[in-house]
Amino acid sequence: MSKTTVKDVSTEPEAERAEAAPGSVGGGRAFALMLMITGAAGLLAAWVITIDKFKLLEAKVAGETFTPGCSLNPVVSCGSVMESKQAAAFGFPNPMLGLVAYGIVICVGVSLLARARYPRWYWLTFNAGTLFGVVFCAWLMFQSLYRINALCLWCSLAWVATITMFWYVTSFNVRQGFLPAPRWLRSFFGEFTWVMPVLHIGIIGMLVLTRWWDFWTS
Repeated sequence: MSKTTVKDVSTEPEAERAEAAPGSVGGGRAFALMLMITGAAGLLAAWVITIDKFKLLEAKVAGETFTPGCSLNPVVSCGSVMESKQAAAFGFPNPMLGLVAYGIVICVGVSLLARARYPRWYWLTFNAGTLFGVVFCAWLMFQSLYRINALCLWCSLAWVATITMFWYVTSFNVRQGFLPAPRWLRSFFGEFTWVMPVLHIGIIGMLVLTRWWDFWTS
C-alpha cells in the first residue's frame, strides 16, 4: 500500500518554499504574525498619540489645558514630547507617518499569512522601510532622552515594535540571500534572531534607566 504525505505549506522551511515558487519568496506563519502584532502595536501607539495631539491643539485654541493620560510625572510626560518641535520632524505630527507605515506592515503580514510571495526587490524595499523606521526612532530616542528630557510611553511602544520588525525582516533577507552575508551570520540569524532585538531594546532600557537614575531611585 502506498503512503501519500500531505505537506502544510505554512510550516515548510523558507528555503523549500522559495524553491516551490522561483523568483518570489513568502514568509512563514510565525514571521507573518510577528509583522501583524508589531504593526498593530505601532499603529495603536500612533493612533493614541495622534488623538492626544489633536486634543492638545483643541485645548490651546479654547484657551484650556489638556494633559494626556500617559503624562504621569516630570519624566514620563507624553505632553512634553508632543509639544516639542521634534514631534513634527517633517512638518506634520510624527504619528501621522506611523499611521501609514504601520498600516503597511500589517498588510504585509496579512498577505504573508495568506501565503503571498514577493520578489527580491520587494523584500529589500520593505527592509529599507524598516531601516528608515529604526533610524528615525533612534533619532527620536536621542531627542527624547537628551533634548526634550521627557519620555513618552506610547512612543516607547512604537520604538519596541519598530526595532523588533526591523531585525526580523533583516534576518529574513539575510537568510534568503537577498542581503549578502557570510555563512556564519546566516546561521546566527537562523537560530538566534531574537538576540538582536532583545539586545537592542535592552541597551535603550539601560540608557533610559541611567538617564534618570536619580529620579527612579528617589
